[in-house]
Amino acid sequence: MNVLARVVSGIPVEPDAATARRWATEELLDPVYHEQRSLLSRLLEWLTELLAGMRTPAAFEPLAVLAVVLVIVAVVVIAFLVAGPVRLSHRRGGDRSVLAHDDARTSDEIRAAADAAAAAGEWSVAVLERFRAIVRGLEERAVLDEVAARTAHEAALAAAARLPALAAELVAAGRTFDDVAYGDEPASAQDEIRLRGLDARVQDARSTTGSEVTDETLAVPR
Repeated sequence: MNVLARVVSGIPVEPDAATARRWATEELLDPVYHEQRSLLSRLLEWLTELLAGMRTPAAFEPLAVLAVVLVIVAVVVIAFLVAGPVRLSHRRGGDRSVLAHDDARTSDEIRAAADAAAAAGEWSVAVLERFRAIVRGLEERAVLDEVAARTAHEAALAAAARLPALAAELVAAGRTFDDVAYGDEPASAQDEIRLRGLDARVQDARSTTGSEVTDETLAVPR
């Protein structure tokens, strides 16, 4: 049972200096704390230096032991406050499907949404919707099979195999989608113009049977 659990459960906590140091080390070795390594490593270094000074008889007085326990608990609480939002953001980013399973819009309807977002200057929304329109349009033309939970990267590679003349642009568009949707990178008006032009070219392009396209077969600028 770790020190935080001992405190919460009410079990008496009266460690000597060596035990307190061991508890602090074991608590902070939990992998979840390492998601924010720079901050927590500084806290651990500070705590280690504090405990290293507990070598005098006075260090074993009840008040000194209580102070050490409170410091450990404070470090644990801070660690959870720092790591908690990171874990939450990871959970939210778990589903990376380019089209939601319940998105029944046609490509024309998605394009209309992209146009409306662009008219309002909402470039990120416009870029995401424009790429979705490209993927949905390819599905409607049977260039791509309808695949549930397909990511933007997977859709781009599959489309590139069928439309080799546009392969580099498609893969670059898929990366832009991921950067905007999951990388917290805002889209620009230039991004919207680029995807709008790609959408038009994709609609006019004829598909081929093509060969499988992988990351290694394309040198695409980011």
